[in-house]
Amino acid sequence: MEKRRLGRGLDALLGSASDGVSTKTEQMQVAIEQIEQNPFQPRKAFDEEELTSLKESIRTHGLLQPLVVRHAGDHYQLVAGERRLRAAAAAGLTDVPVHVVDFNDQQVLEAALVENIQRADLNPIEKAQGFKDYLKRFELTQEQLAGRLGLDRTTISNLVNLLDLPLEVQEAVRRLQISLGHAKVLKGLSSSDRQIAICREIIARGLSVRATEGLLKDQETVANSSPTKKPLEKTSHVQALESELQQCLAIDVEIRLRAKDRGQIVLSFNSNDDFERLLEVLRKG
Repeated sequence: MEKRRLGRGLDALLGSASDGVSTKTEQMQVAIEQIEQNPFQPRKAFDEEELTSLKESIRTHGLLQPLVVRHAGDHYQLVAGERRLRAAAAAGLTDVPVHVVDFNDQQVLEAALVENIQRADLNPIEKAQGFKDYLKRFELTQEQLAGRLGLDRTTISNLVNLLDLPLEVQEAVRRLQISLGHAKVLKGLSSSDRQIAICREIIARGLSVRATEGLLKDQETVANSSPTKKPLEKTSHVQALESELQQCLAIDVEIRLRAKDRGQIVLSFNSNDDFERLLEVLRKG
């Protein structure tokens, strides 16, 4: 069976009488005050400049594309077209053209996802949260959701995994300060502190995804080229020398071995008197 593609738009969900999917009623006019917002709307932020532009267009030409709604008691609930509904209300319209559909909650959420994804209205974090809410609410697999929306499963998986990133990094993605490509690179880092640090550096320096990958590679090379050497184990002879020096000097003494014939003797003092006494002993020696 051919997979539904998002390019078919909401028609893929609205369907027709011939394919057995819920059908549209005849177009009708409904008072704006009778339309409730979509509780499954994944989009959280609406661009004010875009709304103003759409409002002016509606004032001039009217609302050319009907909203999609469903019955909700004695009112209607919006299925698709929230931006158009907001702009129409701002333009002073009292009623709007609608199509009424018989959708269940699952179909309403699918329609909201399709409308927003198709128009690139959702940022990656909003898409990820929308997918996660859908999967949890309807207990479906990512594979099943991909089939219903006409997406690759890996697309959904990659987006949902963004929600494992630190909140500061998620906010950077939400604000489009870093791209989805940047976020995927950061996802490969095991430390949340490092994810945040690299994210801040990307923003501060305006690094591209490729430059970010190069930065991480350079850091890894530096780390591997100067590994921290594990101190050599002290023999009983060295431990005895430490004790002898501590007794002679009356201070803490540590012998640190760097190699078979190299190392350091560390003398510790806890007061000015200790320091002066140590200097006197060394000068006499």
